[in-house]
Amino acid sequence: MMHGQQPEKNVTKHTGKRMWGNQVLAIGLGAVLGANARYLVALWAAARFGLGFPYGTLIVNMTGSLILGFLVTVMLERLSVPPEVRLFLVVGFLGSFTTFSSFAVESLGLLQNGAAGKAIVNIFANNALSLACALLGVYLARLINQ
Repeated sequence: MMHGQQPEKNVTKHTGKRMWGNQVLAIGLGAVLGANARYLVALWAAARFGLGFPYGTLIVNMTGSLILGFLVTVMLERLSVPPEVRLFLVVGFLGSFTTFSSFAVESLGLLQNGAAGKAIVNIFANNALSLACALLGVYLARLINQ
């Protein structure tokens, strides 16, 4: 269940083995696609911008936050989508596409390698820009909903 979302009225309907299996499958498929998309973005960013700064992680965290803000707003305020679709997109794809653990390890690596300035920029950029992108996603979803 996404933050702010009301629980399903017929919870027992969604706790059966078949429904649970469909939800796990939806999350798994989304995760496979999201993880591979993150890897491809990281490769592209490294080739485009170099390895001196973790641009790939910053890009996936920003775009993932934008998409998540947009999707959650649309799904909560405009569209009724099946639980499997929400789980595929939010938990599976975007959960594996964005990466807080990589951000943390990369920031620590920058600090340990004497690049405190880059580490501070990375910490600030991931937090501030991802939050701004999530807000932009919410704004865009509401803009098209008018």
